[in-house]
Formats: sequence, structure tokens, C-alpha cells
Amino acid sequence: MSEKLKGWALMRAAVRNRKTAAMLVLGFASGIPFVLLIGTLNAWLGELKVSLATIGVLSWIGLAYAFKFLWSPVVDRARLPLLSRLGRRRSWLVLCQAALAVLLWMLAATDPVTAIGSFAVIAVIAAFLSATQDVVIDAWRIEVADEAATVDLLSAIYQLGNRFAALAGGALALVLAARLSWPTVYVGFGFVMLAALVMTLFTPEVKRDPADEASPLAAHRVPDRKQRGIVLAIVAVCWGWAIFMLGSFMVAALTPPAPGATAPSAGVFTQTWGPWIIVATVILPALISGWTNRLPKVQGAAEPTPGALQAFANHSYRALILPLAEIVERLRWGAFLVLALILLYRIADSIWAPFAFPFYLGELQYTNDEVAFASKLFGVVMTIIGVALGGVMLAAWGRMPTLLAGGIVAAVSNLLYADLALGGAWIDGFARLLFLDHSGIEPRMLRLMIAISGENIAGGLAGTAFVAYISSITSRDYSAVQYALLSSMTFLVGALGRAATGEAIEIYGYASIFFLTAGLGGVAVLLVLAEWWRGAPRAPAVTTEASA
Repeated sequence: MSEKLKGWALMRAAVRNRKTAAMLVLGFASGIPFVLLIGTLNAWLGELKVSLATIGVLSWIGLAYAFKFLWSPVVDRARLPLLSRLGRRRSWLVLCQAALAVLLWMLAATDPVTAIGSFAVIAVIAAFLSATQDVVIDAWRIEVADEAATVDLLSAIYQLGNRFAALAGGALALVLAARLSWPTVYVGFGFVMLAALVMTLFTPEVKRDPADEASPLAAHRVPDRKQRGIVLAIVAVCWGWAIFMLGSFMVAALTPPAPGATAPSAGVFTQTWGPWIIVATVILPALISGWTNRLPKVQGAAEPTPGALQAFANHSYRALILPLAEIVERLRWGAFLVLALILLYRIADSIWAPFAFPFYLGELQYTNDEVAFASKLFGVVMTIIGVALGGVMLAAWGRMPTLLAGGIVAAVSNLLYADLALGGAWIDGFARLLFLDHSGIEPRMLRLMIAISGENIAGGLAGTAFVAYISSITSRDYSAVQYALLSSMTFLVGALGRAATGEAIEIYGYASIFFLTAGLGGVAVLLVLAEWWRGAPRAPAVTTEASA
């Protein structure tokens, strides 16, 4: 249904009933903190001449979105004191939105130049709550769907709300900051989150199946309790260690070094510990989850009624282990090629994303208004064109050819930015070839618009192909959880590399880094070719559990 609705038709559908109107608000509420913390915050820091190395380390707050599946079982099961009368989903949404409003005000009241440590702590907590809000919204969208407000329609409206948030938290924030101040802008968006909270109070709730809450493994064949406990413990230690290593380095990097001491290097940390963090968070959990497929199985429903702690462990096992185990069982060793492709496919643009605003505003000296127009208004139109192009190519060429084309153009688009950093000679030649230099647009602004056009069209195309690819390999039994797990992995490698990228930009300059990211995009292209050669099987139409 949602595929047929576009533009104003989608807007009319969004306000037609209570569920779709609520989805529009929640999509907006989800996008506002994300864009303010992951993108716009860097424009503020760049304007204050905060070092790119520091911006790179601070960009690790985006890892909250990569690891949000870890605490999703807590959010799904736990009842909040006092607020629980609002309902399971509403209570968590109200808590997150109220706290985010306060945290945006705290960011506004904190000077990132003189108190970068406190500023970082506030931003980390805000990112954690923003990711938690996303967990709740994703679950709510699935639960409230019905024949009128289908999951497809709600998902489309959610994306629409996100786009509005990107415009408000991106373009509008830049324009306002040029006329007011960054702290004033963040105070204002704190009140926007409070307005979203008021609307959230009117969102519908769905009662959950008590049997599912009491016995989440009832429909599954799983190892016995002891073996499940061992698996959960090992995976929890792996993820916990990775988060500790990242958090401790972030604290060390943002703490002013003692006199005579050398500040820790993000590049050295990434080279030394980055591969091990990938192993701990992706490879080992996948291996251990696959190993569970070889263990003797029992029917979950046959076990005694679990206590509160065991019920939570069962829910965690279903949410975190079973989806990975199903992928490894179905794809076998091909699962690791799939995981490598997912980790690296969007690296060409994701690894330098936090430095876009410092690049435009600081390095190239464009104004806030120019960047707001080129990046957030004109750029959004180019992204939509890229998404539409991706849809046409998927229909005409198929999934893997489109995935390959998306990987190629995403890598090549980084060369546009390398040329922009070097003065834009090739971009100027392209403009003359198409007679764009006679368009009346000031040449310097035209260069920026052409570079952003190429990058955003490529990003829209690659993003559409990537979503289609991930969707094609998820099982119907675990579609929501597997999609969340796989899509969150795209944040991981990019976020790990960002701290080192900021440090490298200060040493080698922007152009060299853009050449490097284009090369990394080439690695993703090779992985697509390998996956295409392997056969890239889709998820089974009938799942193992259903057919057993």
C-alpha cells in the first residue's frame, strides 16, 4: 500500500487516523535527536574550532545506535515505576523524550571548548536515550499495525517524519544558528522534544500476549537452560568488553593530558583494537550462535514455568542469539561473507560523515545558509532522486546488479569531494561540459552543489539497494530482529574508523582521506562481486520452524 503513496497522498494518509498520525510524530521525534547529535553537533564544534581528532572521537556516540539491540530485551520487558500506567510503550517513550529535552538543554548550557568532557558525557547519554527511543518506536510500529495502518504504510510515514526531522535539525538549525547562537538552537529543540512528548501521550497502545511474555521460547526448539546460559554469558562478555574498550578510550582521549604526557592516538587505538572489537562484537557471537545449532534441542514450551530472571534470559536468548543462529544455519560459512559485506558496504560515506560540516564550514569557508541550502534542502532532493533511481534499477536489473552499481557510485562519489578539496578543477570542467556554468549560480556555490548532488544521488541509490539486500536475507520468523541486528552493524566499522579519520585529516588533509575512503569503497565492491558469485540466496519462503 505504502509503495503507491507518495508526496501529499502520503501526508494525507499520515493524518487520516490516530495510528498513522502518531507514527508521523514518532518518526519526527526519532529523527530530531539523531540529526542533532550525529550531524549538526559537529557544525557547532567545527565553528568553535574544536580539533577534528576530538570531533572524530566524539562521533563514537553513534555506536549507541549500533549496539541498541543489546538492551532491547530490557526495554521490551521492563515496566517503569510510576510511568507504567501510561502503557508499556508510552511509558518508555515519555521517559526518553523528557530526558532528551533536558539533555539538549544541558548541552546548550555546557561550553564544549572549556568542558569537552562534560559535554561528551551528556552527548553519550543523549545518544543512548535516542537509540532506546528508536527501539521502542520500532516495536510500537510492528505491534499497532493492522489492515488499515499496515506495517508498510507505517514504515513509509516513519521515514517521512524522519525527513522532516532532518530538515528541521539540519537546514533550519544551521540557518537559526547563523542568526541566534548554537546554545539557543539546542534549547529550542529541547522544547520541540517536549511537544513530541505531549503528542506521544495520545499514541495508542496494544496489549501483549501474556503467554508470549511468560514463555518467549515456547514456539522454538532450543538448547537446554544451562547451555543457553553459557552462550548468553559468553556473548555478553564479548559485547561488554568491546563497549568498555571504546568507552574507556573515549574518556581518555577527551581528558586533557597531564603536562608532558602524550594524548592517546585514535589511529593507534583503531589499528590495535579495532579488528578485535569487530571479532568480539560480530565474529565470535556469530560463531557461538552457529555452534548452538549443533547442540541437542528441547521444545521451549516443555520447560517449567520460568521465574522473572529466567524469563528475562529466555527473552534475551530469543532476541539476540536465535536470529544470528538462524542466519548462520541457513547461510553456513557464507554468513561471514554476508556479515563482511554488511559491515563495509556503506563505509565510503559513513566514515567521513561527522566531518562534513567542518569540511564545508571550516575548510571551504561556506556560510551556514549556503550549506543549509546545498546540503539539507537541495541535497534532500538529490537523495530522493537517488532513491527513485535505485527503485527503478531494482525493478529493471535485479538486486545484485543494483547493489554493485550502488557500491561503485558510492565509492566514486568520494572522488568528487577529493576534487572539491583540491579546488574543484574537474568539477568545473564537468560544469562547463554541461553548460552549467551559464546557469547563473556563483561558481563556488555550483561546485558545492555538484559535489553534494553526486554524493547524495549515490547515497540514495546505494541505500535503497542495501535495504533491499538486507531485507532479502532476513527470515520471516525473525524479520524485525534480524533486520535490526544487520542494519545496526553498518554503524560499527564506520564509527570505529571515525576517530582515526579525524586525526588523519589533521595530518594529511581532506583530499587524501577522500582518496582513501574511495579505496575502501572499492573493497566493498569486491565483496559484492564475491557475494554475487556465491549466489546470494534469499531467505526461505517457509522457515525451518514452520516446516518442522
